[in-house]
Amino acid sequence: MAPLAQTQGHEVHALRADLTDPAGLKAEILSLAPDAVVHLAAISFVGHGDDNAFYAVNVVGTTNLLAALALLPNVPRRVLLASSANIYGNCEHSPIIETQAPAPVNHYAMSKLAMEYLARAYAERLPLVVTRPFNYTGPGQALNFVIPKLVDHFARRQATISMGNLHVEREFNDVRMVCDAYLRLLEWGVPGEVYNVCSGQPHALQEVIDALQRITGHSLRIEVNPSFVRANEVHRLCGSPAKLDALMADHGFRLHRPGLDETLGRMLDAARGDEAGASLVR
Repeated sequence: MAPLAQTQGHEVHALRADLTDPAGLKAEILSLAPDAVVHLAAISFVGHGDDNAFYAVNVVGTTNLLAALALLPNVPRRVLLASSANIYGNCEHSPIIETQAPAPVNHYAMSKLAMEYLARAYAERLPLVVTRPFNYTGPGQALNFVIPKLVDHFARRQATISMGNLHVEREFNDVRMVCDAYLRLLEWGVPGEVYNVCSGQPHALQEVIDALQRITGHSLRIEVNPSFVRANEVHRLCGSPAKLDALMADHGFRLHRPGLDETLGRMLDAARGDEAGASLVR
């Protein structure tokens, strides 16, 4: 996010204070006096082991940040809050639009929905824009997420991989599109509005595996590990980008959405580079 923002002329400051430290946040925010804020910090892995941490960071931490921002003599022109498409849960309607009633099924999603609701307490004091990104990926994403895990195994030409539920469908959007959308929403997003950040193009996990086999020429055996299968799994997440795209079109802009093969190719190149570097160090 930061490199793209810098190429577009923004001066970027990453907050150093802990979200759970209200005093530290207040001091740093008042010192920086930011012109705009993109709030991405969160515990975002659904399978995170500490349920309480979802609420301590995603809900209370966000509230601490908004409270500090509200103290500024000149409030930022936009405050973008990254929520999650996970708040929709198992939705019968697809693609999902922003007015769909939330139905979260896990602590991560519940914490993000609670964050959205609590943020409303600052709606009259701060120009809040809420995003609900659908699944996205790219080089550098942690290996506990499914796409980087798959890419890593294919890059290292492993014989087997342990997976959870293969019968799920997700959008696996490119992180570059998401970052671009965030920066545009920072300029053009309507305060008080919610925007899906998505492509409307879901993929089954088997499609991802097939694409990686095609790109690498390597096959591996899939082993389903019951411990990786979540009890409250969201089976399909596909969003409608109509509202976001209409806003972009109003400003004469169209988001570029790289295809799945392009995204996976970039990730494979990065993973192979990391492996080559590790081999040189040895």
